Amino acid sequence: MLVEKVINNNLVRSKNEKGQEILVMGCGLGFKKAVGEPIDKAKIEKIYTMNDRKEYDQLGEILSKMPLEYIQLTNEIVDYASVSLGKPLSSNIYLTLCDHISFALERMEKNILIKNALLLEIKRFYNHEYLIGVEALQMIYKRIGIQLPIDEAGFIALHFVNAGMDSIGIGQTQEMMKMIQNIVNIVKYHFNVELNENSIHYERFITHLKFFLKRVFADQEIDDGDEAFFTAIKNQYKKAFACVMKVYEYIRKEYGILLTNDEMMYLTIHIHRITTK
Repeated sequence: MLVEKVINNNLVRSKNEKGQEILVMGCGLGFKKAVGEPIDKAKIEKIYTMNDRKEYDQLGEILSKMPLEYIQLTNEIVDYASVSLGKPLSSNIYLTLCDHISFALERMEKNILIKNALLLEIKRFYNHEYLIGVEALQMIYKRIGIQLPIDEAGFIALHFVNAGMDSIGIGQTQEMMKMIQNIVNIVKYHFNVELNENSIHYERFITHLKFFLKRVFADQEIDDGDEAFFTAIKNQYKKAFACVMKVYEYIRKEYGILLTNDEMMYLTIHIHRITTK
């Protein structure tokens, strides 16, 4: 790889073997380097490949202004999260998370604390990502020496939720959590029960809602399938289906979205399980 542009002592622009534009980061990587010179592979700590040109430019701009320690910290947290979640994350996570951590540390130094109003919902509906956020706070403390409040674990968690959902933004993720909470409340009030949030059926129900709402925000619907099967489910689980009709009306009135028969069928099955098991 050759240097195409020196951004600072630790960051240069280059191209990989496929001709894609990349950002290459490493301590002293760009020090006294000129355009056209080979990049010292021994100094490479991270290579960033962005699919979107705008994101590529934004990442270059943000990293150029960040202390190297913050960049290295972000890389460590993302690497840990990727392994923990066991799935690829959007490359945009480096852009959003590095910027967030920098701003959070700046706010902490100025004693400006922001409460996370969604912390409880994040812990309940995205517990894995939340635990990664908690671990990230420890990693920040060990490297930077600043202990961020637990609210920040929730904010960091949302970045990983978003990174695993491609086109879904953090604002939409927050709206999804609000919708999930409202749907859960509809179920609770309809059956007048407290749901066992530790049960496998509850976990599957929440997972179904997450993917259903992801499709809603991405404007993707499950096509209606077997009408006879839908009718059979509706007749077999009448109480659960009556609850689903309340969910249907909530989503229709609040968001103008009409559920397909298949979505109502799956919701009926899940609601039956969490209220009878």
